[in-house]
Amino acid sequence: MSNQTMESATFGSLSDTPLAVVLLADSFRPKGLEALGSLGCEIVLDPSLKDGALVEAIAATNPDILVVRSTKVTAQMLDASENLSVVIRAGAGYDTIDVAAASKRGISVANCPNKNAIAVAELAWALILSCDRKVPDQVADLRNGRWNKKEYAKANGLHGRTLGVVGLGGIGKEVIRRGAAFGMNIVAWSKSLTDETAAALGVKRCDSLMNLAKMSDIVTIHLASTPETKNIIDKTFLHALQDGTTIINTSRGDIIDEQALHVATQEKSLCVGLDVYQGEPSSGEADFTPEIVQNKCVYGTHHVGASTQQAQDAIAMEAVRIIESYVKSGEVLNSINRANSTPAKALISVRHLNIPGVLAHIFESISSAGVNVEEMENIIYEGAEAACARIQLGEMPTQEQIEKIRDNDNVLSVTV
Repeated sequence: MSNQTMESATFGSLSDTPLAVVLLADSFRPKGLEALGSLGCEIVLDPSLKDGALVEAIAATNPDILVVRSTKVTAQMLDASENLSVVIRAGAGYDTIDVAAASKRGISVANCPNKNAIAVAELAWALILSCDRKVPDQVADLRNGRWNKKEYAKANGLHGRTLGVVGLGGIGKEVIRRGAAFGMNIVAWSKSLTDETAAALGVKRCDSLMNLAKMSDIVTIHLASTPETKNIIDKTFLHALQDGTTIINTSRGDIIDEQALHVATQEKSLCVGLDVYQGEPSSGEADFTPEIVQNKCVYGTHHVGASTQQAQDAIAMEAVRIIESYVKSGEVLNSINRANSTPAKALISVRHLNIPGVLAHIFESISSAGVNVEEMENIIYEGAEAACARIQLGEMPTQEQIEKIRDNDNVLSVTV
């Protein structure tokens, strides 16, 4: 692959040994590029990279860090570079990345949560208002020279009606703030929502999705895409809605059973606002003709919820923060595939002199007995003369193994 295929082949560090090679396989804000350039990294930017071309680019550039937005990251891509250690999703969701494959290869996956919350909430409200006041239809009629005030003077209005918010992450909370400003009654459902949190947010907690469906005049969905949330808005939920309910989805297309939604729009006079779809194109331009958007009661946008300059600047700078932390300390901020717990059954603390060979002795003593190290940290004390290795083991060490570790003049103490 020649450098000419890159929008900007390399920039940032011009030294022979950059801190890291960063491949940006999607568009990235100028503000973020400037910040990355000052870190001493070699930056390779090509927003056009997809599928096989991205595999080739990863193999050619051998990056330490890969940054993507909507681009899918597959196991084949993860295998294309021996140096690849971190994949950053420049956004909140990470369902476009094969996280399981990354975890098997010891590659960290990080995201940029809540940086686009305001932007997505704003679009959700644009869709809510469009559904209530039929703004797209009014614009289309006026542009076609048609005056139809009689038809469009039938809006329900928002004040005093009930808004049901599904999902209480950053976006859901921003939607709630704006709903309160419209004078709406707000109910919410989330698996983690408590009565105390609901009270603090000024909303009523629903015990179940069905309860929310029955109570709401408008339902807006703000859930992450996971195996548990796939088609969570299904035929049963849609059947529980009141006739004439408005339903908004700016999260992910697979949250809603799209075929069931299409049927429900015909049976229950629903009004729908969608920014996301099942099987939507991954490229910026493509033919796209799903059945759901042919329905006259559906107002659709092009998965642009996070696409404001404010949001993209915030996301870019968060990606830079993750990269800076990694290249300077090795810590991956916002890691979503670091295990919350390990199979460790014992913690052994070894105080030792900070000289070469001590840690090698400790690990040789452990591994020779067939005990696996699950996690470890080596804490250095002021003056760098002594340290403490805190090692989590897959099983409880025997007294013989402990004595083997102690059998070194540079080991000060061993505690299990």
